[in-house]
Amino acid sequence: MIKNPDKPLTIGRIAARADVGIDTIRFYERRGLLPEPSRTESGYRLYPPATITRLNFIRRAKALGFSLDEIVTLLALQDTGGPKAEVKAITHRKLEQVEAKIADLERMRDVLRELDRDCTGTGDIDGCPIIEALSDATHENDAGPLADEIDANKEAAS
Repeated sequence: MIKNPDKPLTIGRIAARADVGIDTIRFYERRGLLPEPSRTESGYRLYPPATITRLNFIRRAKALGFSLDEIVTLLALQDTGGPKAEVKAITHRKLEQVEAKIADLERMRDVLRELDRDCTGTGDIDGCPIIEALSDATHENDAGPLADEIDANKEAAS
């Protein structure tokens, strides 16, 4: 049981309660994700308990793929009561990035499936369709038809 829920906490206690490392907290301070804490006369950092909530916000945002710069912006909007439209715009851009990444991964999966299907997995490596496809340097950029296919798909998605 917490005796005084408003009592400032040391970096070690904040780290333990938020399940992050002390170095992570210091890094987040330097990056502007956490406000600079107050300090004791002997120089120890003291954080308000709300820092735990902020660290949880950062962890969830990172898990969703937001960059630290995007998280700084989201936190600044939260701190200042910024417009919801800006939060939505940041989230929408992230969604578009994730959807593009998923599309790229699906294309890669399709190529890998085709390579897997074409290879019997038996015999010597000579004539292996996977090695041949990866080694095919007859196409522009010397990466072969696989890279051409992925590049063409990326251009089509743009």
